[in-house]
Amino acid sequence: MQYLFTTQSDFQTVFKRLLTARAMDTSAVKEPVTEILENIKKNGNIALCDYTKRFDRLSLTPQTLRVTDKEIEAACKQIPAELMDALDVAAKRIKAFHKKQLPPNLHYEDDSGFELGYRWLPMDSAGLYVPGGTAAYPSSVLMNAIPAKVAGVQRLAMCVPTPDGQLNPLVLAAAHKAGITEIYRIGGAQAIAALAFGTETIAPVDYIVGPGNAYVAEAKRQVYGLVGIDSVAGPSEVVVVADKDNDPTHIALDLLAQSEHDKMAQSIFITNNKKFADQVIKAVNKQLEILTRKEIAQVSWDHHGAVIVVDSWKEAANLINQIAPEHLELMVKESNTLFEDVRHAGAIFIGKWCPEAIGDYVGGPNHVLPTSGAARFSSGLSIFDFMKRTTFLKSNKKGIQNVGPAAVAIANTEGLTAHALSISQRLKSLSK
Repeated sequence: MQYLFTTQSDFQTVFKRLLTARAMDTSAVKEPVTEILENIKKNGNIALCDYTKRFDRLSLTPQTLRVTDKEIEAACKQIPAELMDALDVAAKRIKAFHKKQLPPNLHYEDDSGFELGYRWLPMDSAGLYVPGGTAAYPSSVLMNAIPAKVAGVQRLAMCVPTPDGQLNPLVLAAAHKAGITEIYRIGGAQAIAALAFGTETIAPVDYIVGPGNAYVAEAKRQVYGLVGIDSVAGPSEVVVVADKDNDPTHIALDLLAQSEHDKMAQSIFITNNKKFADQVIKAVNKQLEILTRKEIAQVSWDHHGAVIVVDSWKEAANLINQIAPEHLELMVKESNTLFEDVRHAGAIFIGKWCPEAIGDYVGGPNHVLPTSGAARFSSGLSIFDFMKRTTFLKSNKKGIQNVGPAAVAIANTEGLTAHALSISQRLKSLSK
């Protein structure tokens, strides 16, 4: 963990190094991913089953790729009622928030005689990738699937790796809660390929969402253009800004809640009080001992964590905007002022009673967010990811007479004769 002060002479150098140290590099897996994609594209189910046997130690046939309705039903019965109720609370809040995002269409007539506007339409299909392995995240199923459903996507196909044939009941229950019935027990780059290209069993989709390892990230990068993707996500991160009027244990747990995700995750604490910074560091070390995923959190905190002491909250805002963090917590008396000064952040959590973990599960706004500084130019997952806007233009005789000559002039200047003639010939026919 790095302990930094903005007053130190080399602060900016060390700070920039801190931000770039975790850059996700998928170049090492580029060639094998390309090979997997080409093999799935060429050989379909045969290649898909071969890779699943090789990487997940699971023998499948084309007939057993898909999880059956009976398996989904059985999984739901395994989940305790209180946990199903918790999923229901989360699903309802996520759905309510995303329904508020539904945009209006636009349609108006201008003075020149044109009707103009646009309409929003959902994509026909989307693919959801759900990670397996070290942890299962039913919350991610809800966060990825519900916006697609609210947007009006008719078909949603989910892929989840099942090493040694183990399906996580909670993931299947979350899928059921979100209304997903098309689930395949496949993972890795081969799953992304199946969603993008299709196989004899799996129909291709228009858009792919969901996090994964370097192979999954590189596969999404390579199929982009044939299909849409949400992003090529890097490791998770949080910036917590707090003054001394907070409980250091609460701050420590908020930092560790991010660190326990992944060894490459990053937790940064910013405060204006050195004594409080010391208390938080002490609390982090103490709380680490109780974590189930202590080893992961320890590596993350030791290698990528940071505590930064600033002179003012304006200075803190400047650092936040340079980081453009995935998650940002603001727990200072001047939270509203600081909030206004923040231009770049994936999601912001305001006040000591609103930890980022609430947003991970039951807050309502989406927890799929831009990482690695991408909040400078992108936003979290929303219904807009599953919709596209189509513009329309309708003209009567008056309209083309009013604006057509200007279009002809521009087309002739660009040397595009057919463009100019397609308009000018109509203008001539109107003058007869």
